[in-house]
Amino acid sequence: MSDQPNIDLRLHAKQGIALQTDATEVLYGGAAGGGKSHLMRAAAVMWCGMIPGLQVYLFRRLRDDLVKNHVEGPSGLRLMLAPWMKAGFVTMVEDEIRFWNGSKIYLCHCKDEKDRFKYLGAEIHVLLIDELTTFTDTIYRFLRSRVRMAGVAVPPELESRFPRILCGSNPGNVGHQWVKAAFIDARPPLKKDRMPSSDGGMMRQYIPARLGDNPAIDPEEYGAKLEGLGSAALVKAMRDGDWNVVAGAFFDNWSTDRHVIKPFAIPPHWLRFGAFDWGSAKPFAMQWWAVSDGNPLPDGRLYPTGAMILYRQWYGAQIGDDGQTIPNTGLRMTTKAIAQGIKQREGKDRIDYRVADPACWKVDGGPSHAEIMMGEGVLFRRADNSRVTGWTQLRDRMTGEEGEPMIYVFSTCTDFIRTVPALQHDEANPEDVDSDGEDHDGDAARYACLSRPFTRQPEVVTPIRGAQEMTMAEAWRLADPRKRSDRRISF
Repeated sequence: MSDQPNIDLRLHAKQGIALQTDATEVLYGGAAGGGKSHLMRAAAVMWCGMIPGLQVYLFRRLRDDLVKNHVEGPSGLRLMLAPWMKAGFVTMVEDEIRFWNGSKIYLCHCKDEKDRFKYLGAEIHVLLIDELTTFTDTIYRFLRSRVRMAGVAVPPELESRFPRILCGSNPGNVGHQWVKAAFIDARPPLKKDRMPSSDGGMMRQYIPARLGDNPAIDPEEYGAKLEGLGSAALVKAMRDGDWNVVAGAFFDNWSTDRHVIKPFAIPPHWLRFGAFDWGSAKPFAMQWWAVSDGNPLPDGRLYPTGAMILYRQWYGAQIGDDGQTIPNTGLRMTTKAIAQGIKQREGKDRIDYRVADPACWKVDGGPSHAEIMMGEGVLFRRADNSRVTGWTQLRDRMTGEEGEPMIYVFSTCTDFIRTVPALQHDEANPEDVDSDGEDHDGDAARYACLSRPFTRQPEVVTPIRGAQEMTMAEAWRLADPRKRSDRRISF
């Protein structure tokens, strides 16, 4: 269309790599300011113009964010496409952008997991997800399953690149861990891997974006604004795109260096107990804890009296063909099989007690999970399910006393180390954890802590002498209402 007005779809070099890659499942992002949102808008418009009948779905978690970040404003789609809309080549009707050649951009949002079913019948040729870590793995996998393409004439030079997925994100938020596992940890940046059919079967690639990649932004000025975020972890994640730092983590006092320890043989006289969080479609978490007596170990290591040490765990999550845990996907094992697995793993260990998710005592047309496990010789007592109090206990133990944590985790407990530090605050209640995240090990640890409440040592106060040791003047001053304190006389 030679008489078509020009629109500005310019991309910088790193954005160009993401646009032209032959990978079909791409994460572009890392640091703030890398141009993720503009890339998605430009790519959607380019591909719609090049491929008649293309259906592009552009997602943000919240509709308000979708409108503010992609539709309105000086860089939004409305202004970007204004020349074409004025000429009649493009129309925008509610949440659809319709092109002259039959292509469409659908503006979508999916706040909660139940909302994904709105897209059950969708045929998505191009899936664009902005801020991928704000979505759960469940939502992403469902939307990916809708990505397919039939009967669309794609130019030969682009045929192998469609259908495709392009996502953008910074570190942090509820989906941090599954995104990191899927895109960051599995391969070096820019390397492409064909995924197994159990994981979508697409060609996956991570393209890191840095603040310095974007010539439209002054890195010093923007970096200074990021420094103003306050949280050192948040600044590092947003400025450097560091996926090993969890921005906005609930347990911002967690430190791998302080809390993760090399395994050792648990002294036989130490108290040992178990904590269990039930799961079927979602993972279950069984943890075994030991309590330090404060004496040195044979190798000289010393842990405070009463410190809890996670020395073994069984995380009931599916394992993918690549040997990695599939985040937040349970094994759907029978209760009896779980009980037998617990017994097998405990072997001849002396377990002093076990606590379990109160949901295990729910009766629904048959014996409860707790009853079935009892029949297999695995006894639990009902855990305290106080959420805010439990998270506070876990946080306090991470902080500990005088620089010494009161909770430690063996380095072999990889699922705890993977999931608990990544837990996020609940948007509606910042004192609680966002239960949309992979919180199963966190819940089990919460039950464990509440079974042995931790109280910080009280401040040392010099006691008042007993009444029989006081002079008459001292007793008179204590009795004087103007000089009385809340302290009591000890006899």
